[in-house]
Amino acid sequence: MLRYVARRLVIMLVTLFVIISLTWFMSQLLPGTPFADEKLSDSAREQLYAKYGLDDPLPVQYFWYMVNVLQGDLGNSFYFENRSVTSVIMDGAPISGFIGVQAIVFGLVPGLVLGVVAALWHNSILDYTATVVAILGISVPSFVLGPIMQYWFGYKWGLLPIAFFESWAHSIMPSACLAVFVIAIVARYIRAEMLEVLGQDYVTLAKAKGLSRVAVVMRHVLRNSLIPLVTVLLPLMVGLVTGSIIVENIFAVPGIGDLFVRCIFVNDYAVILGTTIFFAVFFIVAYLVQDVLYAIIDPRIRVS
Repeated sequence: MLRYVARRLVIMLVTLFVIISLTWFMSQLLPGTPFADEKLSDSAREQLYAKYGLDDPLPVQYFWYMVNVLQGDLGNSFYFENRSVTSVIMDGAPISGFIGVQAIVFGLVPGLVLGVVAALWHNSILDYTATVVAILGISVPSFVLGPIMQYWFGYKWGLLPIAFFESWAHSIMPSACLAVFVIAIVARYIRAEMLEVLGQDYVTLAKAKGLSRVAVVMRHVLRNSLIPLVTVLLPLMVGLVTGSIIVENIFAVPGIGDLFVRCIFVNDYAVILGTTIFFAVFFIVAYLVQDVLYAIIDPRIRVS
């Protein structure tokens, strides 16, 4: 098991190195400059280039950037003066994390209920209704759903704040908008897995032994159907917790996604790179945890 984890850690570090390198070189291809303000004189612009090391040759810039990253230093922001990239990211991370975790909480239970109901009453009106809800949740994009929710729940009915992040009430609509996708994904996976498990011999045996329907579902069907859900739920959770670019912009939530978009508009390469590394680390660690969980659940994976 230790050898398996060590191998995964090496792969994780190599992947992270490739992502950082590719992102750094791609950022150099972006048009424009972070100091494009017309009010800046040529001498002032040259001083800023020298201050941030942008007047060095590209190989030198790349070398020092990687050295600093290894020491945990992501550099300073070009747009947010006198602030490190890490502190800028840490300002938005808790907000994105709160919105994302709340979306998982909002979406997990309704998704499970829809999936279980659809599987237990297969080919009934309940199954068709749950399937339609799941398809709508996946097919309707958040940039369509978000403004609709703002119009009806915020403007028309006045139930919730339309935008900004000033209280818990402001977080409900962004989380609910993200939760719709969670509901759809969980419902589809649980329905498909439960239908497969319900046809297994050990479920038939449990029914033949006289166990009630509730006992069969809770002890044998639902538990075994939840295992494959780890495959999608963990990366999905990381994606929501690290910020949704579209939803945060629609609801003016000052999270990581909103920060990422603003920094693209002003060519703040340092924050763009730092945010990318932040996303990459979260996703790679999530896949590492997922691989370890699989190896614990099914030892044959370690061998393969």
